[in-house]
Amino acid sequence: MKEIYIQHIASRLQLKPWQVENCAEMFEEGDTIPFISRYRKEKTGGMDDTEVAEVKHWVDVFTDMEKRKETILTTIGEAGALTDELRQKIVDCVSATELEDIYLPWRPKRRTRATVAKELGLEPLADLLWENRTRDPLASARGFVKGSPQLKGKAGAEDAEAALAGARDIIAERLSETALIRENQRASFRQRRIVSSVTKAGKDSPDAQKYRMYFDFNMPLSRIPSHNLLAILRAENEGFLRIGLDTDAEKCGAKVYYDFCKEHGYPSGAVADQIKEAVADSFKRLLEPSISTEVIKEAKEKADVESIRVFGENLRQLLLGAPVGQKRTMAIDPGYRNGCKIACLDEQGGLLYHTVIFPHPPQNEKVKAIVEVQGMLEKYHIQAVAIGNGTASRETEEFMRKVSLPEGCGVWTVSEDGASIYSASEVAREEFPDEDVTVRGAVSIGRRLMDPLAELVKIDPKNLGIGQYQHDVDQSLLKEKLDNTVESCVNAVGVNLNTASPYLLRYVSGIGPSLAANIIDYRTAHGGFRSRSELRKVPRLGDKAFEQCAGFLRVKGAANPLDDSAVHPESYHIVDKMASDLGVSVSELVGNSALCSGIKPERYVDGKVGLPTVNDIIKELAKPGLDPREQASEFRFAEDIRDLSDLKPGMELPGIVTNITNFGAFVDIGLHENGLIHVSQMGVRGLADPSKVLKLHQQVKVSVVSIDEERRRIGLRLVR
Repeated sequence: MKEIYIQHIASRLQLKPWQVENCAEMFEEGDTIPFISRYRKEKTGGMDDTEVAEVKHWVDVFTDMEKRKETILTTIGEAGALTDELRQKIVDCVSATELEDIYLPWRPKRRTRATVAKELGLEPLADLLWENRTRDPLASARGFVKGSPQLKGKAGAEDAEAALAGARDIIAERLSETALIRENQRASFRQRRIVSSVTKAGKDSPDAQKYRMYFDFNMPLSRIPSHNLLAILRAENEGFLRIGLDTDAEKCGAKVYYDFCKEHGYPSGAVADQIKEAVADSFKRLLEPSISTEVIKEAKEKADVESIRVFGENLRQLLLGAPVGQKRTMAIDPGYRNGCKIACLDEQGGLLYHTVIFPHPPQNEKVKAIVEVQGMLEKYHIQAVAIGNGTASRETEEFMRKVSLPEGCGVWTVSEDGASIYSASEVAREEFPDEDVTVRGAVSIGRRLMDPLAELVKIDPKNLGIGQYQHDVDQSLLKEKLDNTVESCVNAVGVNLNTASPYLLRYVSGIGPSLAANIIDYRTAHGGFRSRSELRKVPRLGDKAFEQCAGFLRVKGAANPLDDSAVHPESYHIVDKMASDLGVSVSELVGNSALCSGIKPERYVDGKVGLPTVNDIIKELAKPGLDPREQASEFRFAEDIRDLSDLKPGMELPGIVTNITNFGAFVDIGLHENGLIHVSQMGVRGLADPSKVLKLHQQVKVSVVSIDEERRRIGLRLVR
């Protein structure tokens, strides 16, 4: 990668150039983000996966920019306008906006007023004005009329005025394509206020009411929160609002004229009038619409990044949610008229049995349902109960509390977001080809309790109910961020090579869908893997793929205990030496924190292995395969709160955080409607980031601040 790009990335991300350069080289060699951040800390200076992912993003951006530069250089060269100075300017460019500004005069465009004027032969007249080489523009224009048949047939003065108008069109376009003018206008526009006004369609539409706070809205573009901007832009797209920037045409035009004069000198009186007229036309017709669009788009891109950051953090917390582990689980998808769908699952999430019970209205078969559930609990040795949080969830939880649960069997409420999407997906059909969507949905609820990460990787994150305007942001950037987040979570936890689904395996570093399918096929044919090294026998899994994935895969019960740890096979020899120096076997060393505490890491540092890697090895040996996730704990909503009408200001209630945004956090307090803790109600003065205060699925206590029964909205304050 070019030095100019390395320096720019390092400055932008506040890294050392050597860190960026090493990352770029490893990307070229096919190394993945999780592998680099976990096993190449010496080369990165200990960068975490988020930092490595940021470098990867910008490496890809500049790789694409290099291709764009080649196209631009070719186009300008073919036009015969590529000077050495212009070439160098393009080569040194690190800003996409600046690059496109440079290219703008040569970029193919539709037929414009300036194009028509050039076809009439008026470009030399425009040059006379542009370069201030005439004292009498009207007289100069008459000379061009004679050679322009298209302008003949009018009175002489009118012919000349028409010629001048054409020349001004050419000048107006030149002004709008001047890089300095465009950048100065952008700087000015960025400081303006964005304003919105309601359209007639908005006033007449009930759907517009959700945007009513933006009907007469204005705020400096540089200060508008990302969620506000995205809401305004969505309202504009739906036809409810008109938006723009409150630009001052007179001041902006004066700045354009000043920039022109700085470059070409101050024109004489009559020429100055022509230039000023062209400036006014250029600003109104070309610059203002173009720059306004660019600056609003630029602001949206920043809002997209912030919104995607929030989404990514929420997704990380959701995927790393506390699992109950490998327990026999009864999963219940609650409902009224159509009953509660029940699926009994084994320790691996396999379906043992399913049925439907009707404990709620209109059937009210409570006694029969209790008998059925009691029988299933005993027959399938159920150790945990998962209840979906949708319709009839509270009533079903109350019903299950009346059942005699086995000792140690807990009851959990599980988010149903995305369960219906999964149940109708190709993934679900492959897993349960003979079951209908209701059974698949119940199974998904149960598996989410057992291992949220393993189940949620099967669902598009946009369907998990944790985003902030996720359908309005840059979809390619969103996908990149979410894919990186899922990959990061999967590799942070590690994957059981002999039980993982293909949907989980495909997110392991260096594997992907094709190799995941090959691993499953090999596992099925050979009865499972007995060691990590056996992975080399999987078709098309070569040395590079093995290097990238081996450290993140676990083989339970392997002959070498390191195969069930995060120690990479390339470092096994280091552990062998540590054990030998301590006079014990590797098996005796693994998991023995007392022995590990006596290891002096400096003794195992050499030219290939640095201190960060050795310290990671010792830490892993002390607690091999430690799952970084917390364990799930039970939770109960307030039993006397069933409807919005039960709420009173000042009530303190237990709740669960269901979504976090820039402006606050949504909390489930056991009603159909989630309440909102606005950032101002979080009790931390001056803090503007709710994700620093709360975590997704965190159990909290809240106080009711306001109840809007008409709009079905609940305002909350965080108590603890």
